[in-house]
Order: sequence, then structure tokens, then C-alpha cells
Amino acid sequence: MDFSKLNGLIPAVAQDDESGEVLMVGFMNEAALEETRRTGYMTFFSRSRQALWVKGETSGNRLAVRRILADCDQDTVVVRVTRLGDGNACHTGARSCFNTELEMAGGAR
Repeated sequence: MDFSKLNGLIPAVAQDDESGEVLMVGFMNEAALEETRRTGYMTFFSRSRQALWVKGETSGNRLAVRRILADCDQDTVVVRVTRLGDGNACHTGARSCFNTELEMAGGAR
């Protein structure tokens, strides 16, 4: 993977393996990707804390990894996951972090 473009980080998209729903996006450094591959649970790098964190470590809403797909530039991953716990991936308690629709300019769709 190419960790050189974003100061040692790559975007990591968590996607429900069964439904295809995008659950959240975080960042991984090399250690987070390695830990994800080693443990089978999605692990991110927290930019604010400057530390690794396992998604759902405290809430129980872990993301069990099924597949990791790298993009053609090797600088982003999509991690296909199974949701554990109550199945909510967002820290707000929502199923997905992507639930606010933005209007298009001029109302176009």
C-alpha cells in the first residue's frame, strides 16, 4: 500500500459485506492495516489521539473483516465487514455515518 500521499495515512471505507451499505470512513496507517489483517477486526488510526483504535472496542459494535480491497492506486481500501453488537456503526448510534443528504445546487438530482 502507498502510505506516502496523506502523511502516512490511507482512507479506509467500511462497507457492509451483505448489503453493500457504506457504514463509515476512517484512516489507517501501516500499523492499523496490519492490525486489521492480523486480528480480523477493523482498526483505525485516530488523527486526534494519534493512536490506533479498534472500532467498537468499548461499545461492542465491532466490525469483523470479511475482505479488504485496495484501489488501483494502492492508496485507499474498502473493507467489507460484518457488523457485530447492535449493528450500529456510527458513534451517534446510527446504523451508518452516512445519513444526512445534502441538496444539489438548483435542486438537481
